[in-house]
Amino acid sequence: MASALALLAYTPPTKKPTNNNIFPSRSKLLKNPNFSKPITFSSSFLPILQINKKKFPIKTTNYPFFSSIPDSVFVFFTSLALSFSLFITDIDSALAFVVTTPRRLQEDELATVRLFKENTPSVVYITNLAIRQDAFTLDVLEVPQGSGSGFVWDKDGHIVTNYHVIRGASELSVTLSDQSTYKAKVVGFDQDKDVALLRIEAPKDKLKPIPVGVSANLLVGQKVYAIGNPFGLDHTLTTGVISGLRREISSAATGRPIQDVIQTDAAINPGNSGGPLLDSSGSLIGINTAIYSPSGASSGVGFSIPVDTVSGIVDQLVKFGKVTRPILGIKFAPDQSVEQLGLSGVLVLDAPADSPAGKAGLQSTKRDPYGRLILGDIITSVNGKKVTTGSDLYRILDQCKVGDKVIVEVLRGDHKEKIPVLLEPKPDET
Repeated sequence: MASALALLAYTPPTKKPTNNNIFPSRSKLLKNPNFSKPITFSSSFLPILQINKKKFPIKTTNYPFFSSIPDSVFVFFTSLALSFSLFITDIDSALAFVVTTPRRLQEDELATVRLFKENTPSVVYITNLAIRQDAFTLDVLEVPQGSGSGFVWDKDGHIVTNYHVIRGASELSVTLSDQSTYKAKVVGFDQDKDVALLRIEAPKDKLKPIPVGVSANLLVGQKVYAIGNPFGLDHTLTTGVISGLRREISSAATGRPIQDVIQTDAAINPGNSGGPLLDSSGSLIGINTAIYSPSGASSGVGFSIPVDTVSGIVDQLVKFGKVTRPILGIKFAPDQSVEQLGLSGVLVLDAPADSPAGKAGLQSTKRDPYGRLILGDIITSVNGKKVTTGSDLYRILDQCKVGDKVIVEVLRGDHKEKIPVLLEPKPDET
């Protein structure tokens, strides 16, 4: 429309005729030698041309009147015809004047899209159901009390997630990427490392195990991708980089430290827990488990349990349904309390007689008949490795196995003693 109006509004300047007879007679035109070789146009077709009458003499069929019209009149009628054709033609104006090109993605975008499409079928949505009794009708109801993410580990229907996602559940349901839902049963869990293993009875063709990578050779700065269900929004992808390695966080269930944790700035929000953290090749390198945030939402500091730790735990859970981890069997004081006493090490508060430490002869903290506090043994090293905090003690024990004999060095009163201790599993894991 705009183009048509522009053509109508424009008329090329013409020379002012020198006489009043601007339309010469037909006889004079025929005598003009320039019209010896006429060009014939149909009266229904008027092209837009800047006509030079000396080179292109014009003769119109049936209408000799047009042969005497100046150039400006031809342009006017041609513009009018073009405008009229735009009015009567049913063509979208945008399609008539705009040429669209197909959208092209960059190589890194194509890689990200491909990674998401290939790994989304391996990510599941987990709903934690709890039994509640109605206060008025006394009816027993199953109420969702939380949700999280997980991923398919193998074709046998094993699903890996965080322990805190399933904690306190009376029933669990797992929703696959095709929105099919299955009841899940708990195979086993490791509270200390916040890892749980579920199992569903689903057709093998619906189960796509996630590719398992290696976390030992990760580097700060490499790209990572987190897939999960934040705030119940299923299959959400966030990207970032590894911003730190070998971090340490505490288990939400037991407070026991988890070492060698991966720190990432990929957005991890409530509901992402238990979901996979992938490298640029689409391989699993960790389980998204925690965030550091005063508000509870993503603040750019997220933590994932490394896949090397997860693989060892899952293998034990699949084979034995439990994780066998060695313990000393003691209760010890908070690190801050020991620091306030001006001491360094782990202060033994209680060493039950049936525990490995109690059997070896470690002494507990107690009070004398007058109520005065008598400090127990202070562990300063295990197998020659220095112990200054409880985390140091856990880190050393994680490297040991059930049945190993370790040498525990303690500060007892004003002297040090070395005591051999035979490590045993937790009582509830026997």
